[in-house]
Amino acid sequence: MMRKMLASLALLALPTSASADTFDVYGLWLTQAKDAHIEVTDCGDGTPCGALVWVDPISTESQHDIRNADNEQRGRPLIGVPIVWGYARGLKGWRSGHIYNPEYGKTYASSMRLQKDGTLKVKGCLGPICITNIWTPAQMRVEEQ
Repeated sequence: MMRKMLASLALLALPTSASADTFDVYGLWLTQAKDAHIEVTDCGDGTPCGALVWVDPISTESQHDIRNADNEQRGRPLIGVPIVWGYARGLKGWRSGHIYNPEYGKTYASSMRLQKDGTLKVKGCLGPICITNIWTPAQMRVEEQ
């Protein structure tokens, strides 16, 4: 009887995979528009940071950050531009972060979490208005290596 009770308690102490997995956002992601890859890594403090590592040359007007609100940043190459950063752990995923959209040159409030199907739900908000995108796991392209 005591053994069964200890085994039950041990199982309860283990984190469930569903709750732990929502934070595992690290890896290479293809954006919903399928025109860019974002590599999400650890910022060094246990939170996710992501940078642009590939942009579809056919669908991109420029290979530089030409719409950035900061004039000094407009000449920088898009590859390497920080896209997501500044997150804090929430109950069900990452919250209170930032997402930069080079298409508009603007930064928005953001949250993200890994979905059960392996996709990444990324939300960008301007005040109460939010847009959700679903990123899918990506394979590295030859030009990224």
